[in-house]
Amino acid sequence: MTVEETLPFADWLRLREPADAAARAEDLLDAVRARLTGDTPTVIHDLGSGTGSMSRWLAARLPGPQHWVLHDRDADLLARAAAGMTGVTAADGAPVTVHTRCGDLTRLTAADLADGSLVTASALLDMLTAEEVERVVAACVGRPALFAISVTGRARFTPADPLDEAVEAAFNDHQRRTVEGRRLLGPDAAAATAAAFARRGVDVRERPSPWRLGPEQADLTAEWFRGWLGAACEQRPDLAGPAEAYARRRLADAAAGRLTVLVEHTDLLAGG
Repeated sequence: MTVEETLPFADWLRLREPADAAARAEDLLDAVRARLTGDTPTVIHDLGSGTGSMSRWLAARLPGPQHWVLHDRDADLLARAAAGMTGVTAADGAPVTVHTRCGDLTRLTAADLADGSLVTASALLDMLTAEEVERVVAACVGRPALFAISVTGRARFTPADPLDEAVEAAFNDHQRRTVEGRRLLGPDAAAATAAAFARRGVDVRERPSPWRLGPEQADLTAEWFRGWLGAACEQRPDLAGPAEAYARRRLADAAAGRLTVLVEHTDLLAGG
């Protein structure tokens, strides 16, 4: 059971998009809409756009003409994201335009986002370090920033299994690992981001945004579980033996529609 057995990243993003859309905290959007008024296009910077799930979801829920600036370090993902915005219109039918910027989003400055009325991101923060969070927050101050689907490190299975807690702990340690000298925040990222905004005098609202995976999401449940368990075993090789039988049980239950999983996330709105 290894991390490499999971889907290619673009396919994983496509598979999880409906679950992300269902989980995001829509009640935070009322505050966002109140800030986005006027006849000129609203400029929205989306950080770590991936294949564009956040821009597709949010553009259709906001009124008025919009111009989205999609940021990612992967040019192929950006091309997919831009193509996926074709035909997307605002909530009131107004036009939505898009362009892409390929580069390291953790090096963005306030000047790079100066034309923006809103900054967004989804499933991003846990992949950042404490220093990178500080830089991103500093760049965002002065406009609302909506960070969705940040992991909390908690997953709840029904039925429960004796190995659940050990695997969860190992996975969370893996999320906090050091990669090429970068110490990732993992499940601590949302709290670190909220604290960074608070130190700058910016109010932050937080809402739960859990995935609720049942029989209708069996493919996503299985793929998420493989990655979750694979990361845990990479972090703790001693789990590899017990994980074989554990994986067989869990994947059989998922395929049969007997397994449900609550994967907890949180959404943050800063400055809204």
